Amino acid sequence: MSDSTGSTGNTGNAGNAAGDPQHGGGRTRRSAHWFGAEGRSGMLYRSWMRNQGFGPEVFDGRPVIGIATTWSELAPCNSHLHRVAEAVKRGVWQAGGFPLEFPVLATGETLMRPTAMLYRNLLAMEAEELIRANPLDGVVLLSGCDKTTPGLLMGAASVDLPAAMVTGGPMLNGKFQGRDVGSGTHVWKFEAEIKAGRMTVEEGYAAEGCMARSNGHCMTMGTASTMACMAEALGMQLPGSATWPAVDMRRMEVAQQAGRRIVDMVEQDLRPSTILTRAAFENAIRTNAAIGGSTNAIIHLTALAGRLGVDLNLDDFDTLVRDVPTIVDLMPSGRFLMEDFCYAGGLPVVMRELDEAGLLNSDAVTVTGRAIGENVADAVCWNTEVIRPLAEPLLPSGTGTAILRGNLCPNGAVIKQSAASPSLMHHEGRALVFDSPEAYHAVCDDDDLDVTPDDVLVIRGAGPKGYPGMPEVANVPLPAKLLRDGVSDMVRISDGRMSGTGFGTVVLHVSPEAAVGGPLALVRTGDRIELDVPGRRLTLHVSDEELDRRRAEWQAPATQEDGGYRWLYRQHVLQADDGVDFGFLRGSRGSEVPRDSH
Repeated sequence: MSDSTGSTGNTGNAGNAAGDPQHGGGRTRRSAHWFGAEGRSGMLYRSWMRNQGFGPEVFDGRPVIGIATTWSELAPCNSHLHRVAEAVKRGVWQAGGFPLEFPVLATGETLMRPTAMLYRNLLAMEAEELIRANPLDGVVLLSGCDKTTPGLLMGAASVDLPAAMVTGGPMLNGKFQGRDVGSGTHVWKFEAEIKAGRMTVEEGYAAEGCMARSNGHCMTMGTASTMACMAEALGMQLPGSATWPAVDMRRMEVAQQAGRRIVDMVEQDLRPSTILTRAAFENAIRTNAAIGGSTNAIIHLTALAGRLGVDLNLDDFDTLVRDVPTIVDLMPSGRFLMEDFCYAGGLPVVMRELDEAGLLNSDAVTVTGRAIGENVADAVCWNTEVIRPLAEPLLPSGTGTAILRGNLCPNGAVIKQSAASPSLMHHEGRALVFDSPEAYHAVCDDDDLDVTPDDVLVIRGAGPKGYPGMPEVANVPLPAKLLRDGVSDMVRISDGRMSGTGFGTVVLHVSPEAAVGGPLALVRTGDRIELDVPGRRLTLHVSDEELDRRRAEWQAPATQEDGGYRWLYRQHVLQADDGVDFGFLRGSRGSEVPRDSH
């Protein structure tokens, strides 16, 4: 019989190989309900697993560890995760566990239409059900592109088995014409340069391969990098592991370490509900401000909190960051890229700075079993240009995300101040309204378009229900004729999202969205809109009486879905201020062992 960590010495018959189903705490291990079962049921479970070449000794009661991988060639950011999974397996075997890899939906933002965000909840639902339905005692979550990280965390939180995340890591720095270029961020810049005639189409083609020159996700502080950092800041990823480049062998080392660690977490019964507390979410929100992270973190963290019953609301993303400066000099807000951030010391340096300033809940528990303050106490900064001291920030306190309220967004809207133009932080202009992103793109290159730099572009029909899926389309390119005149920014307002790699004075996540009759649906071209970021206001200067009249005339846009997942999505998706989760998925349903049908 093995000990609680599971030796591999037992090679007896199948009945003995099922071993002792209990571990140190006297509790029956979850996987024992399958592999330790007697009679026909146990024989079926064990015999079918043996067709993969597993010997009887793996059924001796050791922890069974699932490796949930979002590997797919259709998700380029995640295409190397099969190699990361092998490293995790090595660690699980080393610690005396039994690793079993299984695929889950790869929601790659780079190829999926209309948007990967449409499928984040489907990934979360699939991951939850697969973890619960199978003989697993713990799980390692392998993610990369934007939505795979929150989707897996949401699914794991709803099952609440011991879980640890390993993100796939960023690409190496892009290199083009002798300078560093950032994936995503330079896509928008190069598009504007080509439209303005300052860059040739041929140069644009050449730049494509220069931006994405290795495995990994975006190496700017886009949403993929942001959510990797959020997983670490929340305590769900090993310290320092968010930033190692995908092709750096230390990425594989940390994956192997995570494989060892998850076995210990099973023995300690260390679950997401213990780690993902209100204190952990506060740490993540402040860390996001310090790194200049994506506004998409707001939606994903809110959805994750909803799975755990943690009280988190939109205003937390404003009030908690007002004392936090941006200290990481990364694109799109700054100059450097994730590879530079990693070699400068990575996220532990940022969190140590926050801790020393009293801005971190240092006693929050992490997957290491230790408090986050202990994890980062010895972090060393090797490049103070990339990670600046808190006293010498890239951007001062109060310049992170701002949450806006007003008659145009009664349930809130978001703006990333560090990506916006200071001159437009208080601006009033004429609304130029488009009912969809496509409607705008159809005319934005038209020289006859009636538009001035002072206008406010309103792009609606891009919210959770309206598109559907709330795509990253809010930072639409400026009209071509204004770009040629040297205009570099305008106020844009949308019920959609913006890529974390994007920039500009863009008001996002307007809630309620236009498709459900929110005030954004009532705006007409020619109306006056006032943006007041310091005052946290977004105001449509139209009388209440006129808005009531327009509301009475408004009709909901027709939808084409009469079945399938998109129908389900539109029926049940919540608004941006609730994290765009499905209402029926909020909360934790636990890991009760399903009935045995054999």
